Amino acid sequence: MSKGLPETRTDAAMSELVPEPRPKPAVPMKPVSINSNLLGYIGIDTIIEQMRKKTMKTGFDFNIMVVGQSGLGKSTLVNTLFKSQVSRKASSWNREEKIPKTVEIKAIGHVIEEGGVKMKLTVIDTPGFGDQINNENCWEPIEKYINEQYEKFLKEEVNIARKKRIPDTRVHCCLYFISPTGHSLRPLDLEFMKHLSKVVNIIPVIAKADTMTLEEKSEFKQRVRKELEVNGIEFYPQKEFDEDLEDKTENDKIRQESMPFAVVGSDKEYQVNGKRVLGRKTPWGIIEVENLNHCEFALLRDFVIRTHLQDLKEVTHNIHYETYRAKRLNDNGGLPPVLGKH
Repeated sequence: MSKGLPETRTDAAMSELVPEPRPKPAVPMKPVSINSNLLGYIGIDTIIEQMRKKTMKTGFDFNIMVVGQSGLGKSTLVNTLFKSQVSRKASSWNREEKIPKTVEIKAIGHVIEEGGVKMKLTVIDTPGFGDQINNENCWEPIEKYINEQYEKFLKEEVNIARKKRIPDTRVHCCLYFISPTGHSLRPLDLEFMKHLSKVVNIIPVIAKADTMTLEEKSEFKQRVRKELEVNGIEFYPQKEFDEDLEDKTENDKIRQESMPFAVVGSDKEYQVNGKRVLGRKTPWGIIEVENLNHCEFALLRDFVIRTHLQDLKEVTHNIHYETYRAKRLNDNGGLPPVLGKH
């Protein structure tokens, strides 16, 4: 535009549309550690006790799924884990009753209390899995169930009038039972874990490990780890979710040595050297479930309950559920999902 010419209407309109430069947001200063300079006791450390009291009052949810062929001792192992009859045995069916034609999902809820802490435990069983002549896609009903629980949680979360505490039915952990063949994983094992490891925390366990010698067990564990790695299957604890070096060191040991846990379950007690122990009686002696020289049950229990239970819940919420939530909102153009539509 040449000098001296009056500004056109369009130019004026355009100049009005140019936004004013916004002031830059203030960058927060890095916190300076002053703990060594405190002049007296404040009481910050009591937050842990406050949180403990609150948890004691409200309790918490933990939902564990067991998957594997019938006859691998899934119910017995879960009962042994929680030292109570929390899982009904499939063998309680009548002998005349047929194996389910399709995979069924059965969830049984219990409240377990120990030391004043309440845990609402839900055990999700999957009778019929891997028991058919044709097991093609038999993992689909299980994946559907897991996603349905995410959907339920999401719909509660996007409600205008939200519940103070959303009931959590999401699957926090899936124990996948591998048959103790001593050879290699079946195509069904690989297929299941390949699909489901993307949506749930899978912990592989070798069932009825007392059917193998120590050498066979060690070789089989190594072979299973190798097959999972070759097939790109990530089991829990996943490498990419290690939060710091301490986590990485601890989890690397579990991933490289313990996984998959070779376990024996039993809810029967026997007397050994004057002590009552859970075990399995054989013609050559008693296999003590909680004796590390006999099997790795104690390692699995400590891992699932005593060291990683909270992390299993957090990975479920922050990773698996978050992935599902982002996809659902994205599919819906960023809007919350409409009830009943999925």
